Amino acid sequence: MKKGYIIVKGAKEHNLKNIDVKIPRDTLCVVTGLSGSGKSSLAFDTIYAEGQRRYVESLSSYARQFIDQLQKPKVDLIEGLSPSISIEQRTSAKNPRSTVGTQTEIYDYLRVLFARIGVQLCPKCGREVSAQSSQEIVERILGLPQGAKITLLAPIVTGRKGEHVEELKNIRKNGIIRVRLDGAIIEIGDKIPSLDKKRKHTIEAVIDRLVIRDDVRSRLSESVETGLKLGSGVITVNSLDGPSAIGNDILFSENNTCHKCGLSFEKLAPRNFSFNSPYGACPACAGMGNKQEIDPELVVPDRTETVIRAFSPWKKGGKGLVLYYRKEIRTFARYHGIDVEQPYEKLTQDMKDRFLFGDPESGFEGVIPNLGRRFHSTESEYIKEMIEGYMSIHPCPECNGKRLKPESLAVYINGKNIFDVTDFSIRAAGSFLAALRLDPVEKKISEEVLKEIKGRLDFLTNVGLEYLTLARKSNTLSGGEDQRIRLATQIGSALVGVLYVLDEPSIGLHQKDNDKLLDTLIALRDLGNTLIVVEHDEATIRKADHIIDLGPGAGEKGGEVVGEGALKDILDNPESLTGKYLRGEYKIDVPAERRQSDKKKTLTIQGAREHNLKNIDIDIPLGVFNCVTGVSGSGKSTLIHDILYKALSSRIYGSKDIPGKHKSLKGIGNIDKVIVIDQSPIGRTPRSNPVTYTGCFDHIRKLFSSLPGSKMKGFEPGRFSFNVKGGRCESCSGDGVRKIEMHFLPDVYVTCQVCSGKRFNDQTLEIRYKGLNIADVLDLSVEDAIKVFENVPQIKNKLLTLYEVGLGYIRLGQQATTLSGGEAQRIKLSAELSKTATGKTLYLLDEPTTGLHFADIHKLLLVLQKLVSAGNTVLVIEHNLDVIKSADHIIDLGPGGGDDGGEVVASGTPEEVAKVTLSYTGQYLKNVL
Repeated sequence: MKKGYIIVKGAKEHNLKNIDVKIPRDTLCVVTGLSGSGKSSLAFDTIYAEGQRRYVESLSSYARQFIDQLQKPKVDLIEGLSPSISIEQRTSAKNPRSTVGTQTEIYDYLRVLFARIGVQLCPKCGREVSAQSSQEIVERILGLPQGAKITLLAPIVTGRKGEHVEELKNIRKNGIIRVRLDGAIIEIGDKIPSLDKKRKHTIEAVIDRLVIRDDVRSRLSESVETGLKLGSGVITVNSLDGPSAIGNDILFSENNTCHKCGLSFEKLAPRNFSFNSPYGACPACAGMGNKQEIDPELVVPDRTETVIRAFSPWKKGGKGLVLYYRKEIRTFARYHGIDVEQPYEKLTQDMKDRFLFGDPESGFEGVIPNLGRRFHSTESEYIKEMIEGYMSIHPCPECNGKRLKPESLAVYINGKNIFDVTDFSIRAAGSFLAALRLDPVEKKISEEVLKEIKGRLDFLTNVGLEYLTLARKSNTLSGGEDQRIRLATQIGSALVGVLYVLDEPSIGLHQKDNDKLLDTLIALRDLGNTLIVVEHDEATIRKADHIIDLGPGAGEKGGEVVGEGALKDILDNPESLTGKYLRGEYKIDVPAERRQSDKKKTLTIQGAREHNLKNIDIDIPLGVFNCVTGVSGSGKSTLIHDILYKALSSRIYGSKDIPGKHKSLKGIGNIDKVIVIDQSPIGRTPRSNPVTYTGCFDHIRKLFSSLPGSKMKGFEPGRFSFNVKGGRCESCSGDGVRKIEMHFLPDVYVTCQVCSGKRFNDQTLEIRYKGLNIADVLDLSVEDAIKVFENVPQIKNKLLTLYEVGLGYIRLGQQATTLSGGEAQRIKLSAELSKTATGKTLYLLDEPTTGLHFADIHKLLLVLQKLVSAGNTVLVIEHNLDVIKSADHIIDLGPGGGDDGGEVVASGTPEEVAKVTLSYTGQYLKNVL
């Protein structure tokens, strides 16, 4: 093996054309090129996949059967490969319990910190909890009602996995023959019960059973002392007989007791602060922090409706059911003398509450209790889904969204409980921990824990995420934020000699934050690691030690190494399209003039105050190209997605999504459609492809069914679909491939032997248009298909829109699962371009430049400008300066992220924003205008 290089020879994955590359080790290597040129195929599907495969192959065959194994990539040879870690964009849904704190392990360290140096207060009276003597415990027990039957238990094992044979033997050695095992009292006698070692168990020794009377003091004192000794200072008193009495336990402890309230608490442990554990989680919401409940706002969506028609769920479910509920409303209304034809909003608040929540006086069940009862009792999925449509998620009323038990929230360090600390931004949490006032003993105990927490907070700050809170749910993070969190975690692990493969880490980063990210990547390299970064960002390319430029085109026209080497080599390469943009030979020009909006046609959001937005008013001019900018965390997505889109969807489409907090939205009459064009897949199965998504395949199938051969055989358009029986190959059900399961080896996909991968049966393939059958057509590139169908306007026009957005290279039948996010987004754009414009459509795009090369951005801007020229409104959230300078109107939020953001820093044309000294965006715009 040659030292100092990762050598790849004969890479042929996807569209790679048998290429060779030589990457210096311990460097920052950027792989760039047009969208679809083969960057991910080289970085992820070849180099990373081979690194992973070699690791898996090193395991035993027994271990391999539990691991999803990677196919061997199509490559002749890879030398010098290190253990590889992939840090990709993740946009899939995540566990709703996961937070920034748990993902980075900061929360785990905080739990240890609070368990070891936290001061516990009584959640009822707020006094500090202190130890309770055995005599005080006896007095508390004797204070129970006379005649009460009690059981004294000593906790031996609490929620631990294992068979616990030794613990049970020790109990028996102490002369105790009964235990409460997982809530049930059993006798252990001569035979030790067999426990499932994979499950958690709770074992409590039954010390005594007695009745509270004046003459039991002596016996009770002995039993309490025995129990405290056996239970390590803790004893449980159960006030009922029988195995189901676990909910009536009273805990007494020599360690933690509130003398005023008489409450005892178990010794603090890290699990008491975990919302994923029953020992710490709020019992009302099971640690979720919120509850799904029926929302009165959704039950009565229109308060101007008459009382008889106001309750939306009681207007569904068949004529008989609707008439029944109307009879119930009239009966209740007559009882209280209410006119059912008056508007609902005219009712008193008391009457509204009685309609919604029930009225015991008249026996009226109430709409919301009725829905709740039906939801929990029905076995019909349809009814459940219908009622779920009237539910919304609200903070848990017991814990107010804090996820933990009251006793866990009553533990403080310097006046803050664990939720208070996680509710800080990362920057504020760092400041709080740095300013902690601790005595010498606490300092010694917390020294290592604080070091770990502060280190992780610093890494998150270094990648530009100081605005996030530790309590922020992971499933609300953008792909870029999630990637940078994992990047920060990797830096914290301080591994050396690792190959990191990253997918556009600059996504979602303002130019101001990009420098921090580059410093982080360089720090990771300087530790002794190799970084391969798929990237289009100019600053990252210029900082790279080694650049691989793929092309010259995309798809079939890509997959070749156009240039390789240092920055100078790319700049001097006349064939490199990247080099032409970097040296200024090609560039995206500033528009000659800005569109002027009609001041009467404006969308106005008033009083936006969701998340960190500070009660701001925003004017969005219609009929122009708008761009929302600002540093990461300044409130852009909150404003556009959480408030604007949800409010418009609710009004235009009747969506049940609740918009973020705002006072009002004016100017909706000027909009008849709102469309989000994002980078989510156009389909999640191999059956979905560009022509099925755009609707072009319907016209192609109609064309084939109208051919003489089809008419003679009676073939309808459905004959040419691979989704239905008839014309498709039934051996592979129209997939073209068959999956062969190989047990502990990876599944093997083989081309269908019956149809040879063509997906259709022989009779269907006999029908030809210009010498091509339906399988041949699906294998054409968009560019070639335009020539084939030049005389069929319906097909040609749809294909032209795909070509205009820079997708001339993709095949018509290319599987949706093989398309990148940028390609999927441009297919959606082309589908919109091919529709007849109403001139009143609002298009919302979130970072449409993701995955796009300079040349692709050039094409994207032409498409967006074309949409606006048709009278529509385009609103993009973007950090790319080429897009920002091309906009007609900019709304710049900030000035910072998190609590420091949420204000309008500047608005107007790019030239006007560039003059605002407080605008970070404006300062960078000056250099490109």
